[in-house]
Amino acid sequence: MHGDGEVEVKRVFIGAGCNRIVNNVSWGASGLVSFGAQNAVAIFSPKTAQILTTLPGHKAVVNCTHWLPTSKFLFKAKELELHYLLSGDADGVIILWELSLVDGKWRQVRQVPKSHDKGVTCINGIMVSQTDAMFASTSSDGTVCVWELVFPLIIGGDCKLSCLDHFSVGSKSMVALSMAELPGDCGQIVLAMGGLDNKIHLYCGGRTGKFVHACQLKGHTDWIRSLDFSLPISIDGEVNNIFLVSSSQDKCIRIWKMALRSSIPDGHGIYMKEETSLASYIEGPVLLAGLASFQISLESLLIGHEDWVYSVAWQPPLAASADGDAYYQPQSILSASMDKTMMVWQPEKTSGVWMNVVTVGELSHCALGFYGGHWSPNGDSILAHGYGGSFHLWKNVGDDNWMTQKVPSGHFASVTDIAWGRSGDYIISASHDQTTRIYAPWKVEASLQDGEFWYEIGRPQVHGHDINCMTVVHSKGNHRFVGGADEKVARVFEAPLSFLKTLSNATLQKSCYSDDDLTNVQILGANMSALGLSQKPIYVQAVHETPDKNGIDGLDTFETVPDAVPTVFTEPPIEDQLAWHTLWPESHKLYGHGNELFSLCCDHKGELVASSCKAQSTAVAEVWLWQVGSWKAVGHLQSHSLTVTQMEFSHDDNFLLTVSRDRQFSVFTITRSGTGEISYTLLARQEGHKRIIWSCSWNAHGHEFATGSRDKTVKIWAVEKESSVRQLMTLPQFTSSVTALSWTGHPDRRNNGLLAVGMENGQIELWNLSYKRQGDGSIVVPDFGAALLVRVDPFICHASTVNRLAWRKNEEDHKSLQLASCGADNCVRVFDVTVE
Repeated sequence: MHGDGEVEVKRVFIGAGCNRIVNNVSWGASGLVSFGAQNAVAIFSPKTAQILTTLPGHKAVVNCTHWLPTSKFLFKAKELELHYLLSGDADGVIILWELSLVDGKWRQVRQVPKSHDKGVTCINGIMVSQTDAMFASTSSDGTVCVWELVFPLIIGGDCKLSCLDHFSVGSKSMVALSMAELPGDCGQIVLAMGGLDNKIHLYCGGRTGKFVHACQLKGHTDWIRSLDFSLPISIDGEVNNIFLVSSSQDKCIRIWKMALRSSIPDGHGIYMKEETSLASYIEGPVLLAGLASFQISLESLLIGHEDWVYSVAWQPPLAASADGDAYYQPQSILSASMDKTMMVWQPEKTSGVWMNVVTVGELSHCALGFYGGHWSPNGDSILAHGYGGSFHLWKNVGDDNWMTQKVPSGHFASVTDIAWGRSGDYIISASHDQTTRIYAPWKVEASLQDGEFWYEIGRPQVHGHDINCMTVVHSKGNHRFVGGADEKVARVFEAPLSFLKTLSNATLQKSCYSDDDLTNVQILGANMSALGLSQKPIYVQAVHETPDKNGIDGLDTFETVPDAVPTVFTEPPIEDQLAWHTLWPESHKLYGHGNELFSLCCDHKGELVASSCKAQSTAVAEVWLWQVGSWKAVGHLQSHSLTVTQMEFSHDDNFLLTVSRDRQFSVFTITRSGTGEISYTLLARQEGHKRIIWSCSWNAHGHEFATGSRDKTVKIWAVEKESSVRQLMTLPQFTSSVTALSWTGHPDRRNNGLLAVGMENGQIELWNLSYKRQGDGSIVVPDFGAALLVRVDPFICHASTVNRLAWRKNEEDHKSLQLASCGADNCVRVFDVTVE
């Protein structure tokens, strides 16, 4: 991403949550995990717990992703240099992506020709040979498509994609799917699918297509949620059996055995042992596949979960020998359920009865259940994704001791606002998922590893309304921010002691707060209220007086919420801890607006906060000014007739700029008297654009500002001699609505600025603005120039609207800058910008 060799933009961090959809996650033989984040396909590495990239291309929410090869086919992927990923969305579109393992580069190969009219519900595929894969997709339109994909033999070659079959399964749509090659030499593929009619339907077909309905398996009493075929399992040395595991909303898991008929002499033989064992053999239908026939029987019924079982998966094959040529299918199944647990099931050595041998996750009182569980390629880790868009990872560190591991985290709805912390050590983001989150680089002592990785280190607000805006208060003293949600009050939050100590652990600045600073903070953390609106403080003294939990008051009712335990973290916290133990207490509520809050900003001295709300009349569209500290309302600025969409104070705090849906911008002069009184006058109001003005930003070194609009333009204006506003220039038209702007000074040249422009299509561009000043400080119009420096690579940009951009205030290093962004693709991003 070089623009004229002058600027380099690198991904530092991507934070995103997982769409809360069942078949959304896939763990590939590449070792990487894919998941949908709104309309982006995100890729993360479990080794580093970092999201590596997001793939842009879908216009609708991503419902499912599937690797070819998945972790199940690691043994066939040894030689592969290219791996493929399929992603399906709510519009029925399926996209095929290619990853080159050598350099980690992605490319969009093609859109699979339109095969579904409604959302894709499941994609599943198998490797039939080293370079040949088959995959099938189901959709809520009641159709199933089967495809063949031939990998290229050489890098740079093209893969061949051909549709083998496309058939309808009726009005009850299918939501689960699994494919397998049948054992023996029949060359037949079996397709199992299940959904809303509680039955499992088996279809058979050859390698070249045309699948016929073979039989159906009855037994489940509610929707089928997940199906997975094992690879052929050897019983008494004969590899003629294949197993299918199914799970359902009836809370049960069933294991079905499919045995090649010809290998059963007169109906006895290898079954004699089993009939006398507890796994009594229940005869089921016969599956006809080409010339072969398979006897299906119910091998086992696994009961243990207390809620819907959303996913089941066989453990991937393991190497049978050191040279790694022979592989065997372990008899081990992972299930994930809405009861907040994942379980591993294995048959007991002596009786053959399937037992639950591992249970993880039951401690999480906040996860609201798991939507899916996945094995790592070598079977030593298991990953769940949960209702709150969160990941949970456990690793077997030896002797079935499963320990939680770090995972990426982030918002699971549009991220509406973002700001750097007052110290520049962290960023705070606000989202429609009703949380605000804090991300920071967690520095590790240099001897241990290179560099730093970013993690979510706090979740200061977990609310009952969608959060639309927030602003950091820049004054001295404790860290504070103000948040505004779909309610008429703004709320002020103050950092608790536990956060300040965690932050100093993260930044390795043991001295970043003197002990005096920390002793002044009497609040250790905060507790959630039952309705999730006001967060009450937990005081330092109160912690030592532990109330009697077992008394009459100890009864667990719906009104009580378990007490938070404010914690100082010495390593990045995991989901359970974040959601519960990192809240900030609310110190004030700011009442006054007539509608839901829409935007907030704070001045650079940290003395005033401005707020606006959704509005359709002049009276409601007024901007309120609040005094930091006393939190009194000290001003009502009337100018606009519709919602004020963004506001910003000039860098010397003399002006407040507001832009609105009414296509106008206003500049107010703010004057402070020596006694702290505030007065304000409307300096100018002007129709700036032909459509909604979404964003604005001031020049760091003067009284010039930029406005960006839905009309796809950015205009630069100057406040002239403190009395009027004139237009300096209009940048060339952009390809999409301009939704976010942030202007910072150029690191080296005083009369230059860098303007970051974010658009509705997710793209971010950096522009160089250059100018000359006259003696009186005003800018010479002919000498004002704008040049595009760089278009940021789409694979590190957002996949939908950029909602906010924010440059980090950078005092030390003059060459490199950091830019934070957030968007409607649920992502928070941080970029390093190096200016040569």
